[in-house]
Amino acid sequence: MNKKNEQVLVESEFAPLKRVVLAQSQYGVPTKENVEKEKIELPGPPSKYIDIEKLYGKDVAEVYPELQKRWEAEKENLGKVLKKYGVEVLRPRLLTEKEKKDRKEVGYTNFFARDPFFTIGPFIIEGTMKFEHRKEEVMTVRHILEQEAEKNECLYLATPQADRSGEFHERKGPFLEGGDVLVLNKEIFVGTSGLASNHNGIVWLRNFLSNFDYTVTEVPLHPEILHLDCALSLVRDGLMIICKEAFLEGIPESLKEWDKITVPLEDAQKLITNGLPLNEKVYVTDPEFQSSVGEQLTKRGIKVEYVDYSISRDFGGSFRCTTQPLLRKNC
Repeated sequence: MNKKNEQVLVESEFAPLKRVVLAQSQYGVPTKENVEKEKIELPGPPSKYIDIEKLYGKDVAEVYPELQKRWEAEKENLGKVLKKYGVEVLRPRLLTEKEKKDRKEVGYTNFFARDPFFTIGPFIIEGTMKFEHRKEEVMTVRHILEQEAEKNECLYLATPQADRSGEFHERKGPFLEGGDVLVLNKEIFVGTSGLASNHNGIVWLRNFLSNFDYTVTEVPLHPEILHLDCALSLVRDGLMIICKEAFLEGIPESLKEWDKITVPLEDAQKLITNGLPLNEKVYVTDPEFQSSVGEQLTKRGIKVEYVDYSISRDFGGSFRCTTQPLLRKNC
């Protein structure tokens, strides 16, 4: 691998993080008619901060301006922690007024950098989103992907265009979302709960990666878990945070002997497993989880950085959801 390529490389979930895309904070909620048509029922507890009836067809910033400021501040605070550890932080562009107007009815999102693309080894891969209001999410980050691919001469490709016909749970896809994709050297785990990535997406990914000596392991998930990273975090080699209830066919074989910090399904839905390893010695999580996961990590010699991410979690995503690495490698 030449030096150009070394700026885009993800070896594992816990290899030292050096370059990352950190999401923006924009959310236009679909109209009530579109929500009912799409049958959108995201898992998790009821919102602490918003009344969804007030938000149908509107932007969060329009209805809750003070909440919007706090939401943006959460990203800024995470960015400060990342930079403290020498991580280069890239940000997606903001949605234009025209983009927001054009998608007012169906809704728009620009607050999860994890899902619309993912990095495996030296490959940048655009995913395909299952929910209608998220299907154009990659547009605000595509300029970064194009620039990175050109600068680093790395392979940049996209999942095939999805067949979106039929009811939500009948759609063939293929669907692949970065929150379902966990990297452990040459083994890639991909979750399937029926809400995001599906088997057809995994078949496509497996066919591609098998040419480069990767194996892809499908992980069936509880139907109330959106993505695999909502049930599993690979903290360092041999240590995981896991919600065992979420794994319909048990823990993947290669992970069964790992040390496990176990959490209940109720906490998984609060995104307790969606922390972010900065390396094998430092982990970012929310102070709400200090007395549970935080103390367990500290006992195992992990330094824990706490960032209040309560609003981001209320919208369905935490630290891993709002970041996507471009460079994670051991020196």
